[in-house]
Amino acid sequence: MTSDDDPFHDCELDPETILGTHTFEDVLFTDETETPMNVLTGETPAHSQATVEEAKEFAASIDTETPKVALSASVESQVETQSKPYTAAAFFHFKATGSLAHHRAYHAAYEADAFVVDFEADYESGDLTITVERADEA
Repeated sequence: MTSDDDPFHDCELDPETILGTHTFEDVLFTDETETPMNVLTGETPAHSQATVEEAKEFAASIDTETPKVALSASVESQVETQSKPYTAAAFFHFKATGSLAHHRAYHAAYEADAFVVDFEADYESGDLTITVERADEA
């Protein structure tokens, strides 16, 4: 198999690493996502106030072929950029999967016809579950 035929040719991980179902805990935006508080007023700044529905709609509104999820934004980034407490990214983004190696492997599987990749975003718990199967076994 040439590197042009192998979707994992530039991945650190092989497909066996991501096959099956894996859950990444507390990575999605939830109603419990930490937001900054103004110490003088005790209030959350307007830019950091958001609902899960708003975050899901934002992620879904990004027009790409790769499905997006709403990930939690750090308090630091919310303060520094005066942004919302969420950000949208591909469901296999390294902030969700924990590493760039996993990001690349899930991306390769998602793009390859040899694999079926599905995910479930549970915005109540904040958990993201990704399932990868070989297409001939699905």
